[in-house]
Amino acid sequence: MTSDPFGTLSKALWIGGAQWAGKSTVARLLAARYGLTAYHYDYHDARGHLDRRVAHRVRRRETAADPDPEAVWVNTTPERMTHETLAGFPQRFEWALDDLRALDSERPIIAEGWGLRPELVAPLLDSPARMVVLVPTELFRQHQIRQLPRAAALATRVSDPVRAQRNRIARDRLVAADVIRSAHKHDIRVIEVDGFLGPDAVTDVVAGHFAPYLKN
Repeated sequence: MTSDPFGTLSKALWIGGAQWAGKSTVARLLAARYGLTAYHYDYHDARGHLDRRVAHRVRRRETAADPDPEAVWVNTTPERMTHETLAGFPQRFEWALDDLRALDSERPIIAEGWGLRPELVAPLLDSPARMVVLVPTELFRQHQIRQLPRAAALATRVSDPVRAQRNRIARDRLVAADVIRSAHKHDIRVIEVDGFLGPDAVTDVVAGHFAPYLKN
């Protein structure tokens, strides 16, 4: 049984899904509207878990240094990138759970991030209604790539940035397709974000889904 000393995990509301669907924005808006705490997986995974990532590599007898960006982004395929991304989620999810366990709130925590996968979260849920998955349509993904600096290009310098970005986008499509399949398997609602509804309107949809848990 997963340790949950403050009941945080059992009361949490989860927003999973694909890259560039607006998960962080929706979580922030929900938190502001309802006086909740938002946990942003990507932020903690990229910063707060660095020491754990190094220790994990050492235990696996790998180099403690970060992987070579050329191998990660350029000299690879989207299919391989997808496999490696999905394979890494379970361990990283355990680190996120450690973060969440330490939070004590009478109100639900809003936890969002692409690493909060349906198959990992489902065993913690008393109802599939405690989770929603946001995925962008292809048109909205292209819009985000044009509009968001962090989506338009890698922050890491590589020898072939065009190929690296192409691999990244193709990987994101494959991961998005996989999270949809997983959500359907676990009876978790999928919301496609097409850009016709603004952030507040998308938040209205998600708030409606979570309404039973957002009452004072």
